[in-house]
Amino acid sequence: MAGWFTEGATEEEFRLLGTRCSACGTVYFPREDGHCRNPGCAGGELAEVALSKRGTVWSCTDGRYRPPPPYVSDPGVPWVPYTLVAVELAAERMVVLGQAAPGVGVADLPVGSVVEVVPGVLDKDAAGDTVHTTWHWRPVAAEALS
Repeated sequence: MAGWFTEGATEEEFRLLGTRCSACGTVYFPREDGHCRNPGCAGGELAEVALSKRGTVWSCTDGRYRPPPPYVSDPGVPWVPYTLVAVELAAERMVVLGQAAPGVGVADLPVGSVVEVVPGVLDKDAAGDTVHTTWHWRPVAAEALS
């Protein structure tokens, strides 16, 4: 989705993009560009903000069936299960859903473990002309946390 994450960024620079209300500080993801939805806020300007790169696993599950549209997938290609992860972002204290990086399964993501957001590919057409990009969650090695 355009505007939901930094596009063309290196893996180190990659971030999800949200918006923050200048009046109350509420952070939105997906981004809110119209008005602050906080009922206790009189409203302020919404500014784009890069969200935390890391968070903790709140929950995860395997996606063992082909989701219905608008999920993009080629029905002619065999379905490959994926792992869906709910991550509580470190600074924002909000939970964001996303797929785990390829090769990462539920057994690799115990609740409370630290993960980081990285760029990913959701789908590409057979000719490779159209690539749908997204974000993935990848476990952070224990030594990287020190």
